[in-house]
Amino acid sequence: MPTVTVIQPTITEEQDTKIRCAAYCRVSSDSEDQLNSFMAQTRYYEKAFEGSETEQLVDIYADEGITGTREDKRDEFQRMIKDCRRGKIDRIYTKSISRFARNTKDCLKNIRELKSLGITVFFEKENIDTAKLTDEMMITIMGGLAQEESTSISQNMRWSIQKRMKNGTYKNATPPFGFKKVNGDLEVDENQMQIVRQMFEWYVSGYGLQAIADKLNSMNIQSGKQSVLWKADNVKYVLKNERYIGDALFQKSYVTETLPHVKKRNYGEKQKYYAENVNPPVVDKDIFHKVQVLLLSRHRDFVSNEYALSGKICCGKCGATYKHRNRKSGAYWICRTHDVNASDCENGSIPESKIYLAFIRLCNKLWHNYKVILMPLQTALQDLKLKKFSGQTQVMDIHKEIAKFREQTHVIARLKTKGFLDESKYIEQTNELTAKINKLQTELKKLTCFDDEDETLDQIEMLIDFFEKRKTPMTEFEESTFESIVEKIVVIDQHELEFHLIGGLRFKEKI
Repeated sequence: MPTVTVIQPTITEEQDTKIRCAAYCRVSSDSEDQLNSFMAQTRYYEKAFEGSETEQLVDIYADEGITGTREDKRDEFQRMIKDCRRGKIDRIYTKSISRFARNTKDCLKNIRELKSLGITVFFEKENIDTAKLTDEMMITIMGGLAQEESTSISQNMRWSIQKRMKNGTYKNATPPFGFKKVNGDLEVDENQMQIVRQMFEWYVSGYGLQAIADKLNSMNIQSGKQSVLWKADNVKYVLKNERYIGDALFQKSYVTETLPHVKKRNYGEKQKYYAENVNPPVVDKDIFHKVQVLLLSRHRDFVSNEYALSGKICCGKCGATYKHRNRKSGAYWICRTHDVNASDCENGSIPESKIYLAFIRLCNKLWHNYKVILMPLQTALQDLKLKKFSGQTQVMDIHKEIAKFREQTHVIARLKTKGFLDESKYIEQTNELTAKINKLQTELKKLTCFDDEDETLDQIEMLIDFFEKRKTPMTEFEESTFESIVEKIVVIDQHELEFHLIGGLRFKEKI
């Protein structure tokens, strides 16, 4: 346990007003030792402020068992930032920069926002105080070191995984439909496997992907833990999965090496590894290979999300989605209703190039005018939130109660592990604490009914950040930008589109 010292404030306040301080803690795994570290950090900060005459501890924000490289996965960190925006916090204490953030960009972004709100951050390990203007360079250096540390750990893990893929010993976390995991190995689930064999037989006998999906749904067969209804995509995934003949193709998808880490499908960017006889075969190889040939011949154009606009365009007249088609003159998109019967919907086809040009024009207009369009909207939303949350201390009290009960669950788990608590008593106490936490979370949902507004504000800030950083106008269609900021496109008619952007924004553009 570290020596407890009260760190003196650096913010000038009236003598009789205590500075409202918050502490942020984080551990990066779910292991027992790390949970002990998590509890030690929370106790450390609770004691550190007990005797202070100038500072008071407002709240302890503690994330556990999650990565520091992506701030959007840290619920408690996000709650702390939101409380700062609501004017509840004057100063933040944290053990080190690596606890606060392992991504330099996010670290600096949050530090700058906090400083603009008049909130300072003190990093104990590095002895860095953001109240001192000369420390921003130190933040950059230390943030870079923390990011490099995280990247190094990630690279070591990636190397270990690839090595296991090469020698065929890598084990997927989630078993495919028809298998179950027993002591880390795949074993056949005979009930599900009968369905798998039937799917192969149906397809060979002439059933289509959607027809098989409909048949399975009519039989009330669930497609897996995460999903209830079967779709053509799910059926195709089963029919193409080499696991059913006892083999495995590794690295069908990969995680990007740069921060933030994003999972992507592998279209040849990374090496794939094929291993034979890694699990029990359950489908005859001849039938499996026959199905692969049939899939190629029947569904050459069956590609999920092949195009940037797939699933994004809908008809303003009938509500149907648009589908992709090719002509000699080029690609175009057409209303599905119109495609079946033109008299049922007057919205016909639109050249893909015109949709791209409309998006480029819209982006360039926003780039030139975001300060007069987006920034006033951001300010108005922030003011609205501050008014709604002013004086709302009940939310903070509930968060404290939830944190207290969660720590108690960690304590009794520790007692059980050490043999001081028997199984029945452990289950009884855990169930009791879980019930209390669930009740408090229900109350919290009733009080914090502004999550949608928070998300909207975050998305508006993302748009502002995007246009602020852009140096030149857009000259050609950028797929990554489109996917990031456009939720959907509504075709008003053959001459006008309505772009629905993140943050609930809608803009019409002529074509």
